[in-house]
Amino acid sequence: MPAGAPDPPSRPSRAGRDLRAAIGVGVVLGAAIILSLLMVRFVFIGIVAAAVAVSSVELSNALKRGADIRVSLVPVLVGGQAMVWLSWPFGLRGALVAFAITVLACLAWRFRHGVDGYVRDVTASVFTAAYVPLFAAFAAMLVRPEDGAFRALCFMIGVVASDTGGYAFGVLFGKHPMAPTISPKKSWEGFGGSMLVGVVAGALSVTLLLGGDWWKGVLFGAALVCTATLGDLMESLIKRDLGIKDMGNLLPGHGGLMDRMDSLLPSAAAAWMMLFWLIPT
Repeated sequence: MPAGAPDPPSRPSRAGRDLRAAIGVGVVLGAAIILSLLMVRFVFIGIVAAAVAVSSVELSNALKRGADIRVSLVPVLVGGQAMVWLSWPFGLRGALVAFAITVLACLAWRFRHGVDGYVRDVTASVFTAAYVPLFAAFAAMLVRPEDGAFRALCFMIGVVASDTGGYAFGVLFGKHPMAPTISPKKSWEGFGGSMLVGVVAGALSVTLLLGGDWWKGVLFGAALVCTATLGDLMESLIKRDLGIKDMGNLLPGHGGLMDRMDSLLPSAAAAWMMLFWLIPT
């Protein structure tokens, strides 16, 4: 290459992303989460709360530009923070009470824009409040027990393992589309890789970090693989319905933060429920 010539642009991977940027962003985010869990568990709640706020704004903006749907953003943002922060001292009851109040606030907030589109906009507001902050509150509840940092780590490890296994097996072996009309690049081979890596990661993390039986880790890992995959497909379906590629452009190589939260949100609820059942505090 001649001296002084500009660097060639980064090529997207077969998954359609700038792989180097995606890995770099993922490492930075993962390091921040791990440090917060190992040093001060309470900081993890703040990270979840910040992610909820950004993701709620991204989803609201996507609904507006894709389908001209008006989300009651102020009640969703305020109520979302209440769901996350009240889940720390009051657990599930705090999150559910905050969600109920948020729904009522969304119903009332939309009055000022009149009759036209009321049901559509309120439905989208309630959907946003449930999909983002209510699911995320389960991640916050994971760190409440004494071993909460390790519970949250098991959750993060399981989702990352599912995503990594699915990506690697999909790129290397993917031939049979799993849901071609929703996400053409997602394959059954990739899902098999997600299940294999996710189950191994679940067994190891639950055994080593929480002292649980290996079979409990297998069930935990399999559940997270299923919810992470469903979450990815659900967001792909939302974006196709809205006619957009990404929810935002905050994270290089990833799109918006909401594009990274898709597999985490439903998996947070699954992780809390599975660990509550398998390894009670």
